[in-house]
Amino acid sequence: MAACWLLRSLSSNFSTVLPLLARSASLSPLQLASKPYFGRTLASSSRLSAALKFTDKHEWIRVEDGIGTVGISSFAQEALGDVVYCGLPEVGTQLAQQDEFGALESVKAASELYSPLTGEVVEVNTLLADNPGLVNKSCYKDGKYTHKRHSAVRGGYSDICMRHFRLMQELKQN
Repeated sequence: MAACWLLRSLSSNFSTVLPLLARSASLSPLQLASKPYFGRTLASSSRLSAALKFTDKHEWIRVEDGIGTVGISSFAQEALGDVVYCGLPEVGTQLAQQDEFGALESVKAASELYSPLTGEVVEVNTLLADNPGLVNKSCYKDGKYTHKRHSAVRGGYSDICMRHFRLMQELKQN
């Protein structure tokens, strides 16, 4: 008897809980006001989007005072898995946009790195040679690759990169 009551109370509760869990269910203002509802938010993505530009190859660029810093996105490092090797260019190397300049190797795969801008390599993150896992631990800070003095960043290219980044974020949310 107690088991029947428990099943009835649980099944009647599903009708109020399941619409909150379903993505396609719309909530009325009354439902929003009467029940706690926590939607997904990506507060950091708007901050990242403002400071970083992303390429279609999942690399990011931050340009400050004519120097571009380059790394890979969180999405890319998660897809690669544990990075075990990071090959980077030497300081002074001249690169054109879309030139291959290095490689990342992980336990799953290897991936080439492409220059998102044209310029000269002025600094390389030497910590990655001894500890390539920094790419996984902190891909936007300690896992950055290079600093380049850039001579050209094409606006149209950056806009395409941003649209691609937003699309990837939407796909990741679903």
